[in-house]
Amino acid sequence: MATQLKIALDAMGGDHAPDMVIEGAALARERAPNLSFILFGDEARIASLMAKQEALAQVSEIRHTDQFVSNDAKPSQALRSGRSTSMRLAVDAVRGGDAAGVVSAGNTGALMAMAKVVLRTMPGIDRPALMSFFPTIRGESVMLDLGANIDSDANNLVQFAVMGEVFARTVLGLDQPTVGLLNVGEEELKGNEAVKTAHAILRQADLPMRFHGFVEGDDIPKGTVDVVVTDGFSGNIALKTAEGTAQLYSRFLSEAYKSSPLARIGYLFARNAVAKLKLRVDPRRYNGAVFAGLNGIAVKSHGSTDALGFATAIGVAADMAANNFLDRVKQEFEALAASPVESANAFASSGG
Repeated sequence: MATQLKIALDAMGGDHAPDMVIEGAALARERAPNLSFILFGDEARIASLMAKQEALAQVSEIRHTDQFVSNDAKPSQALRSGRSTSMRLAVDAVRGGDAAGVVSAGNTGALMAMAKVVLRTMPGIDRPALMSFFPTIRGESVMLDLGANIDSDANNLVQFAVMGEVFARTVLGLDQPTVGLLNVGEEELKGNEAVKTAHAILRQADLPMRFHGFVEGDDIPKGTVDVVVTDGFSGNIALKTAEGTAQLYSRFLSEAYKSSPLARIGYLFARNAVAKLKLRVDPRRYNGAVFAGLNGIAVKSHGSTDALGFATAIGVAADMAANNFLDRVKQEFEALAASPVESANAFASSGG
């Protein structure tokens, strides 16, 4: 990422803000020296923390506001009365061209609402989707929607597929990602009308992706495809189930090594392998959910993350900006609209 990139940060968003935000920004810049930041929040608190980060201070601007979005604020409330909050001002900076993207660990619903209203959806996209990446047996994969849309029709699913495929190319560095539709079976006759219609469109459309077809829940951790596409209802359940299962096995493993003196001795021999396992599934390495489909880059960090996790979220925003994610999505939607197949033309004419 040689090009200089400026990222807007909601310095007051998150359980451990602003400390975590400042430390995360410093770490992100160590990884990518071309980054600079605009930090929105309490200037006195931010400046005192920034005094310990001389290198970061040289490439950062602080824009003061004493207002912030609380974790329990309703999205509608945040929209009506949050125009001067650190979150809203950071989103406004992207719309105004001051920053290439925004990162916040604050209230998810509020950030989604603000980003959608301020940045608006891109041409050809009905609804933005929440998208993130996570580990699999084969490496890493992308999944969307993770909860932004409870109900999704065929057009929405096709749009999600295009955005997910572009993300896999720009952020994960995959030349031609494989894309699959999450379903209750791999057979083409299974599933509701939305997934079957989306399947037909993606099978025929002329896009730079390898469409695998339907995938099932166990294909997600296997890494059967690089991009898993589903509606927000199923996607959020799958995500939370995966997170809960990881925590369950982590606890089981810890309890097993503490179960007897012999087991404790065994841990001494296995601790290097256990450390590698923990690193492989460390959620901080996969932090940063993207609100895809907007006229701007907006990344949501987990609210309870630490500096390492927040630095990862900043890295996601920076990679998207550096690799022209928005322009590439627009190009692929233009290609889809121009596709000669009947189903793709129907998709384009429907406003999808």
